[in-house]
Amino acid sequence: MGSMSIWHWLIVLVVVMLVFGTKKISGMGSDIGKAVKGFKDGVKGDEDKAAVPPSQVADKSTIDVETKEKSKF
Repeated sequence: MGSMSIWHWLIVLVVVMLVFGTKKISGMGSDIGKAVKGFKDGVKGDEDKAAVPPSQVADKSTIDVETKEKSKF
């Protein structure tokens, strides 16, 4: 009585499909798949960046500018 049999799981699956519909369930599945793939790519990207010493990484968001001293007049 403590464990659920295959029939219990099938009934739960049918109820979930009736409540949400198959289109929403497949949409949620693809969204979860994209999220997992993005997470794996993010973790993999962090490992790639960590392998390169910081002195060799070019920061393209920094702009070199010259400062000019303001005159008082």
